[in-house]
Amino acid sequence: MARLFGTDGVRGLANSELTPELALSVAAAAARVLTTHDGTHRPVAVVGRDPRASGEMLQAAVAAGLASAGVDVMQVGVLPTPAVAFLVGDLGADLGVMISASHNPMPDNGIKFFAAGGQKLPDTVEDEIEAALAAPVERPTGAGVGRVYDIADAHDRYVAHLLAATPNRLDGLKVVVDCANGAAWAAAPQAYREAGAEVIAIHALPDGENINDGCGSTHLDDLRAAVIAEGADLGIAHDGDADRCLAVDATGADIDGDQIMVVLALAMREAGELVDDSFVVTVMSNLGLHVAMRDAGVKLRTTAVGDRYVLEELRASGLALGGEQSGHVLIPSHATTGDGLLTAMRLMARVTATGRPLAELAGVMTRMPQVLINVRVTDKATVAASPLVSTAVAAVEAELGDTGRVLLRPSGTEQLVRVMVEAPSEEAARTAADRLAAVVADVR
Repeated sequence: MARLFGTDGVRGLANSELTPELALSVAAAAARVLTTHDGTHRPVAVVGRDPRASGEMLQAAVAAGLASAGVDVMQVGVLPTPAVAFLVGDLGADLGVMISASHNPMPDNGIKFFAAGGQKLPDTVEDEIEAALAAPVERPTGAGVGRVYDIADAHDRYVAHLLAATPNRLDGLKVVVDCANGAAWAAAPQAYREAGAEVIAIHALPDGENINDGCGSTHLDDLRAAVIAEGADLGIAHDGDADRCLAVDATGADIDGDQIMVVLALAMREAGELVDDSFVVTVMSNLGLHVAMRDAGVKLRTTAVGDRYVLEELRASGLALGGEQSGHVLIPSHATTGDGLLTAMRLMARVTATGRPLAELAGVMTRMPQVLINVRVTDKATVAASPLVSTAVAAVEAELGDTGRVLLRPSGTEQLVRVMVEAPSEEAARTAADRLAAVVADVR
């Protein structure tokens, strides 16, 4: 039987794969695994959602599941995923639930769980929840049934937290923010304005159906155009649940997660906050980041792709910064998960503190052209063991020397092998990637 939990919670087509019955059952199972009924403490959960239409239905089901397990439910409404994680700790809750499918299209939805303190769940705990779905249940009755109520000041608590985590004000900065018609539609413009920035918000009118629809961090065209039209200093793009942040500079040029981390790392080192002059990236981070940080005397630790692996390394090493090229950035001293709004405010704070444009700050890193090809295969394991593939990779690596990089990575969920090549030019990267993709595709 396929594992219910994926790389980031339980996700699927709402009301088809992710049904209200499943939402109720998995919420009740999570309550049994993550809470303790010892007679002295009544468990409490924080539940939030993004604005997609199916979230209303799934929130009701999740609340019912939690209450059926004797957990009181504090509903915080439409808020970013990192806001729910923060509120779990801030409100002293036993667990948190975020109903969102992040950057996925509107028909999808998902359920993410947080343990006490707002911590993401390790695989072993997710496995316990799956096992609890099939276990016999004795439900509470009478006064033992959980209650469901709304928290009126959840939004303001989160914004206040963001302001407290921003090292300086943003006065004089003009920013365009693309809210993806998602969970940050209200919190992001408010937080940036209260920090002092002049804010132009776009795609900030969610109707339940337009989340991520041609907007947000996966579609930057509207943001680029708005920054140039408004004469803004920069633009910020969030995804549907706002756990990530990408940017564009005043010319409309993209600033990805790697470049954002470079800017933040140098700012944190200057402030004495960059533990061991090091931070954490994934294998997909651009070679240009490695070169720039080597030249700056900053060390990198590399993990597998996925913010959960970055977070594991941050916890193990005690480092203060980590993230992904996609814009998931983690700052453990202020957040237990990736927080796109926190990332944006720290980035904008660096611009205002230095008086230097974002393009100049990010220009410390030169992005190497990077080509990624997804190759559908019969068996990922056969490809990984193929001497033909390893020989072809070695040949390309020898040709590139220290001017490029090759990475072959099997998909975690499909029979795909991702072929990534970085090289001094787009043409060289494309030629090498096509060559390796053809070898991978021929493996039988």
